[in-house]
Amino acid sequence: MSLHRVARFADVPEDRGLEVKIGDCKIVLLRAAGELRAFQGECPHAGAPLADGALCHGRLICPWHKAAFRAEDGALCEPPALDSLKRYPLEVRGDEVWVDDQPIADPHIPPADDTRTFVIVGAGAAGTACAAALREKGFGGRIKMIDREPDAGYDRTALSKFVLAGEMSPEETPPLRDEDFYKEQRIERIQGEISSLDAAAKTLHLRDGQTVNYDAAVLATGGEPNPLELPGADLPQVFLLRSKAQAEQIMNAAAPDQRAVIIGDSFIALECASALRQHGLDVTVLARHAVPFAAQFGDAVGKAIRALHEENGVKFVTEHEAQEITGSGKVEAVLLDNGLRLSADLVVAGVGVHPATEAFASLPREKDQSLRVDDGMRVAEGLWAIGDIATFPLSGQPQRIEHWRLAQQHARIAAANMLGGNEHYLDVPFFWTWHFGKNYEYLGHAEQWDEVEFMGEPEQPPFIGLFGKNGIVVAAVACEKERAMATLAERMKQPLSIEEAWQLIRE
Repeated sequence: MSLHRVARFADVPEDRGLEVKIGDCKIVLLRAAGELRAFQGECPHAGAPLADGALCHGRLICPWHKAAFRAEDGALCEPPALDSLKRYPLEVRGDEVWVDDQPIADPHIPPADDTRTFVIVGAGAAGTACAAALREKGFGGRIKMIDREPDAGYDRTALSKFVLAGEMSPEETPPLRDEDFYKEQRIERIQGEISSLDAAAKTLHLRDGQTVNYDAAVLATGGEPNPLELPGADLPQVFLLRSKAQAEQIMNAAAPDQRAVIIGDSFIALECASALRQHGLDVTVLARHAVPFAAQFGDAVGKAIRALHEENGVKFVTEHEAQEITGSGKVEAVLLDNGLRLSADLVVAGVGVHPATEAFASLPREKDQSLRVDDGMRVAEGLWAIGDIATFPLSGQPQRIEHWRLAQQHARIAAANMLGGNEHYLDVPFFWTWHFGKNYEYLGHAEQWDEVEFMGEPEQPPFIGLFGKNGIVVAAVACEKERAMATLAERMKQPLSIEEAWQLIRE
């Protein structure tokens, strides 16, 4: 053991971490139940400095994407991180804190002592999180992951934020897990597409003729982008964005000074608009709403985001719909219902997604083709559904929410219940969206509110806004208020008054 003096005990605050360094090694010191603990200083998800997060209810919450870890031992509580924190040996000598620069070994590879086979259909955010959680929770049987893409799961959120901006190549899109993880954890990856499912026989049929039997299975096929139903939508420069391959196609076609038309004003659509504009293209958004994201963020923030786009040269066309995409062998223009012609070298459609459940026609489906699950994510005996394809109970109401982190929360619940647990969703939905270098965060799922209060101005971040109904916070939106949002992510799990929320934020 090689201990290094890193701080005084009195230097470590009680409501957050303190970052210290041993050479290049960043470590965060925490007070947990009166005792000091030392953990890796950066979040294992995306490298956020954990000392900038919040310590609340015995949990350390990441400032960037709200992963949560148990302060007592660093155990993972909430995604998008898939790993617990590395813990470092620590001694307190008088008022001095001494820490070893080598973490405590924790292999987390359960023995292969279980004869069951669990199958995960889909290797995206939800599927990968489920596989990781099964091993973390001690499952030693076979895990088979079936996915139609050749690559292991990767961070799709980077595609519209950074790949289309030219800041990251498609090949550099971060994997959710590296190849060593699958080998070490004995997770078998199968490239293939499900053609049908027999829930009674616990059998999956693949398009290539294979059959896969399971003791328990989880369906995590995610959403498919809605296609454009327009004449000319089959021209080669008309794109959807869901995969690395599609991002690569867009980047191969996109060059600075070209003209891009974005059809739709979804979060993906406007992230694409921001990214392509940063890449140097002339960008026009054909928007359904004069104020984007007003249904989620309210008018003030929606107007501020539109203004941010316009300040950066993005043009908006509203109140008119695309009628046709024209061109001889390649895209030349988008024709609108008022006769206006928008010149275009490429078109990107962001008009929503639908649940990828075509192969599960044998199961009862909702009108939107999603699968209704119970509060434990179960859709049938021995079968679970998670992420974008699942309609699940939230505060007693059936909801389908297309959030990256929420899909991973579903995954951890399903993994626990596949192993005999009885967990259900009791968390607060969270997502983030990135526009011209600014990250907007959202907590909750508010369809209605009767008051909105802001600290700061949405047009000039930093700001935070609280949405209330009957005096209780139902949602929060912010930019550059990461630590406050990390605290709210934990505190909003229980009813929180507007007044109490502002007290927390001002602390």
